[in-house]
Amino acid sequence: MVNRKCDSGLACDMDEFWVFGYGSLMWNPGFEFLERVEALVHGYRRSLCVRSFVHRGTRDNPGLVLGLDRGGACRGMAFRISAHKWDEVIDYLRARELVTNVYLERRVRLQFAGGRRTEAVTYIADRDHEQYAGTLDALAAARVVNEARGQSGPNDAYVFNTLAHLRQMGIRDPWLEQVGNEVERLRAG
Repeated sequence: MVNRKCDSGLACDMDEFWVFGYGSLMWNPGFEFLERVEALVHGYRRSLCVRSFVHRGTRDNPGLVLGLDRGGACRGMAFRISAHKWDEVIDYLRARELVTNVYLERRVRLQFAGGRRTEAVTYIADRDHEQYAGTLDALAAARVVNEARGQSGPNDAYVFNTLAHLRQMGIRDPWLEQVGNEVERLRAG
């Protein structure tokens, strides 16, 4: 068993090192991994619950980006990391995910096909952070997404790109699909 830093610098004992991705991390991890496996986490759901003030919106007209929020379940990708790369990967993820501290680093229980379970590090939305948008219905989220644009482009491109990647991986997200459908309806007038 190896003792490594996780959960905001606290040590944790893990035999295996896993990272759970639910958004762009699934198709663009940016780190070296040994294995990538589809996994399910219970107790959290993928949601457009984080206001984007820079990349997909502005302070005056914030966009929405994904966060892992309480409730439900989320299918995503788990990455197994070699023990000697763990500290490097965690440092990279903290630099990538904790820029504005809207996400909290947490350990979650993952379930793989066949029932195997393990723990992984992931980043969940901080409900007390000013960027937390709360729980929105699909139409309310679509209205925000349809109007917002930031340094990285229009907010709707982010949503459609996410949906395309999810489809390529064979992962369905009915709520996010509904948001995409509502954005298309708004565009059509």
